[in-house]
Amino acid sequence: MCRPPHVPALTGSPTSAGTARQRGALACALHGAMLCTIATAPFERAHAEGFAAAVISYSPGSSPASGYTNAAAALGGPARFTSSPWDGGAVTPFAPAWLPSQVVSIGAGGSLVLELDEPAVDDPRNPFGIDLIVFGNSFFSDLGGGAGVCGAIAADGGIIDVSADGLTWCTVPGVAADGLFPTRGYLDADPYDAMPGAVEADARVPVDPAHRAQALYGMPWPEMTAAYGLSAGGAGIDLSTAGCATARFVRIRVPPPPHSHVEIDAVSRVRPRAHASDLNGDGAVNGSDLTVLLVQFGGAGSADLNGDGTVDGMDLAQLLAGWTG
Repeated sequence: MCRPPHVPALTGSPTSAGTARQRGALACALHGAMLCTIATAPFERAHAEGFAAAVISYSPGSSPASGYTNAAAALGGPARFTSSPWDGGAVTPFAPAWLPSQVVSIGAGGSLVLELDEPAVDDPRNPFGIDLIVFGNSFFSDLGGGAGVCGAIAADGGIIDVSADGLTWCTVPGVAADGLFPTRGYLDADPYDAMPGAVEADARVPVDPAHRAQALYGMPWPEMTAAYGLSAGGAGIDLSTAGCATARFVRIRVPPPPHSHVEIDAVSRVRPRAHASDLNGDGAVNGSDLTVLLVQFGGAGSADLNGDGTVDGMDLAQLLAGWTG
């Protein structure tokens, strides 16, 4: 999905997602004259700590967005600011990256294979049990008419596979490549800021997956930013759900027609917490981590600090013992 220039904030009910997709298609058409080169694998490599460092292969499929076939756009971190004479501004959950230099399009039947700088690991120290993050260019409609009230998500989906060696692949269940959570470039930017913020959101820290689209719907901007925490967003992947302990390669593919296309910005490996009790990965053990534990109390989850299968008083005691305030 490509965000068109000079399109006002979307408003309305969950059915607005369809309108968002139509507007996205318009943007792709407007940029159709931009030509990018498609090469054969492996053809692009760059160093970026914590992110995809090489394009191993790219098959654009039958219906990629015209002009959005530069696979190298998926290397490095996610876009934070769109510099454009038409519609520049900070990347936020309401204003996604959309330039051909920022996202690559995968059409029906196509795929993109990326290699991380180092393997992502199913590490118990990773916040919320998330090990890997994929950034698309999904966005929320705005129920507040420009005020930044979370509405329906405009997203294109896409299947994610992971591999330790690039030969044996495991499909990630229940996570779309272009979906929750839309990218946020800065911690101090408002929904439609024309200038970049001063404090970058962390693209290697995931959003708590307990926040679902239904819960976010109708949420005003201050509450949304609190839900994101320090995170830049993205689709979080727990490698254990795919049956993998590590992943060096990430493949994003789109089913055959009638499916359309998916746009990808970046892939990152999650940074492990320095302290096991730092459940949200913000570098401190405090009330935010206590909230995560209490939400999971009595069940299973990332707050199971002693690994006994249940979040209980023993885990609470361990968290409090590591309290930094």
